[in-house]
Amino acid sequence: MRGDSRAGDDPYVGYVTARLPALQRAAFLLCGGDAYRADDVVQATITRLYQHWKRVSRSDNIDAYVHRMLVHAAVDERRHPWSRVRLDGRPVEVAAGDPHAGVDERGSLVAALRTLPPRQRAVLVMRFLLDRPIDEVAKALGCSVGTVKSQSSRGLDALRSMLATTEERDHG
Repeated sequence: MRGDSRAGDDPYVGYVTARLPALQRAAFLLCGGDAYRADDVVQATITRLYQHWKRVSRSDNIDAYVHRMLVHAAVDERRHPWSRVRLDGRPVEVAAGDPHAGVDERGSLVAALRTLPPRQRAVLVMRFLLDRPIDEVAKALGCSVGTVKSQSSRGLDALRSMLATTEERDHG
C-alpha cells in the first residue's frame, strides 16, 4: 500500500519532504503574509504535484516546475469567492525552524509585500526568495522577460520607499 512507503522509498514523498519548508516560505510571501492562505496554496500545489508526479519527475528542472505550480495555485486561490472572507484577530504562528523568525524587519517586509500588486509580489518572491532566473519567472507568469524586469524594478522601488518610510516613522 502506498501509505506505508517511507520518504526513501517514494521519490514524491522525498521531494516534498525536502522542499516543504521552502515552499511554505515562498507561499507565505506570495500570499502577502497570510499564513492560512499560504497553507492552502502549498496543499493545493503538493496535491497537484502528486497527481502529475510521473510527468513532473521527468522534467529537467523539477523545482522550476513546482514553483510555477505554486504561483499558479496562489493566483487561482484568489479567484475563489471564499478567499474574500477574512478571519482577523487570529495569531499567525511562526513555524519552528523558520529562518526568518526573530528578524525585526520581517513584519515590515511582509506588510510592504502585502501592499504590492499580486504580479509584482510574485515576481519579487520568485526572483529574490526562490532565486529563479528571469526567463523562468517570465515563463511561470506567462509574460515577457521585459515585464519581469520592469515589475522587479517597480516592486523593489516600492518596497524601498515603504520600508524607508516605516524606518523613519519608527526611529524618527
